[in-house]
Amino acid sequence: MPVVPDAQAPEIPWRPGYRNLILAGQAQGLGCVAGYSVIKPGRGAPLHMHKAADEIFIILEGLLDIRIGEDGHLVPANHTIAIPASVPHTFVAAGSVPVCMFTFMPQSGAIVVESSQC
Repeated sequence: MPVVPDAQAPEIPWRPGYRNLILAGQAQGLGCVAGYSVIKPGRGAPLHMHKAADEIFIILEGLLDIRIGEDGHLVPANHTIAIPASVPHTFVAAGSVPVCMFTFMPQSGAIVVESSQC
């Protein structure tokens, strides 16, 4: 179905303290994926990269402490983060409130390479 009620978005199992809901993707016949994430303070993702897919985060609430390549950033709400394919990155929700963000990846199921291989 091309119109997806956000309240019915499936949540995929992810990491402790990190909720990840798929707003649109393979179930709608798409090759890309749009999501919504809620990350509790102190939680996030380890160093990783996506070999063949760019990634976009649109921060709606909270403060994200992110490292992209060698550069670190504290990114508040109302900012967008562009992560090119094959660039190692890691992030954690900083501050006292969860980070809420939209995510976009142009390739559904993009392979993640964990930190030991970055």
